[in-house]
Amino acid sequence: MTLPESFQFSKVFEVGSFQVNPDGKISLTSLADLFQEIAWAHADSADFGRNLSEMNLMWALARLEINLLKFPRWGETIHLFTGSKGADKLFAFRDFMVCDENERVLARGMSSWLLLNSGTKRIHKPEAILPPALFDPNMKPDRQPHKLVAAGDLIATEELKVRFSDLDLNYHVNNTSYIRWVENFLADQGIYPSDLSINYLAECHKDDLVNLKLFNNREVKFIEGRVGEKLVFIVRFQS
Repeated sequence: MTLPESFQFSKVFEVGSFQVNPDGKISLTSLADLFQEIAWAHADSADFGRNLSEMNLMWALARLEINLLKFPRWGETIHLFTGSKGADKLFAFRDFMVCDENERVLARGMSSWLLLNSGTKRIHKPEAILPPALFDPNMKPDRQPHKLVAAGDLIATEELKVRFSDLDLNYHVNNTSYIRWVENFLADQGIYPSDLSINYLAECHKDDLVNLKLFNNREVKFIEGRVGEKLVFIVRFQS
């Protein structure tokens, strides 16, 4: 399958049994895992991935939006596409698309990333360090993940403890662990969304106690995750 639209990189995956919910459909967590994997694969292929650690730099995912048109199922072959979508101020953008073998679009995603000094956490403009062809500030995407503010009536709460399996290579909670927490929390409420937007606002570490709060604002719902008074993430979805 050729690269459609303005995508720059692709990989083929088969949906595994460990990636689906009991209904046989891929979980949002597993799809976010695949987005993360193809983002790293693309970055590594063009020398702006793991090699950045040699310059004490790291990518931090700030915002992610996922919209599923049709859930891929166990055993299906899917084609993932990704590409950089320029930069705006401090954000670098990455687009995602998932297609089936007949080139039908199954899902789309858009993400915003920050380029940080791994020691000081100072934010750098991507175009000041990386090739402008990848992060051209004049090439802004048609859509950008929105800044979220939770609103509505509080309808459910839960407290969870950060476990070792939640952590990434930097000993912070992995981006996709937050989504897994959200999916489990919502499943307890009988809610199974097909879209999700998340803002990552602060780091979380092992043994932290995270308080989840679900807010109902008519057809839109929000989840806040806090450690004490610190707001760690916000999620928005429709139900």
